[in-house]
Amino acid sequence: MSSKLTGAALEKRRKQVEGTATFGLILICVALVGPFTSPASIGYLDVFRWIYGAGALIYLIARVVDISDPNESLRLKRLRRMEFWAGVSFGLATAFWFIGMHQMGPYAGALAVLKNTITFTLVGAVIQILVSWLIYSRTKKELRDK
Repeated sequence: MSSKLTGAALEKRRKQVEGTATFGLILICVALVGPFTSPASIGYLDVFRWIYGAGALIYLIARVVDISDPNESLRLKRLRRMEFWAGVSFGLATAFWFIGMHQMGPYAGALAVLKNTITFTLVGAVIQILVSWLIYSRTKKELRDK
């Protein structure tokens, strides 16, 4: 399959990529909600950090796939590339979760372990929300101008 798709094949790939990225975000959300059910104990955080890591990896892989149309403007291509940085932020959050669990030990609370993870997750979420809105607006503008 060629790297530069157009038409129906490109739309199909975009739907697949967006579905995969959404699945990764759902895993990230589930993994972040879990620790707050019992914040005094971190014994079960091990399971949730692996779920978070899987979600971050799935999201990052989905954002590496090129879904740009060769006829798109340079601005729209750059906006699509910015979504990758949300994935990098989620990857850093995963690293901080693993490091926090290792450094703080079994007596730290869940919030102490997850402080940096939550921060980088919010950064990734803000990037994703803003870029999604900007891509929608720019696509609408370019279609209107044609």
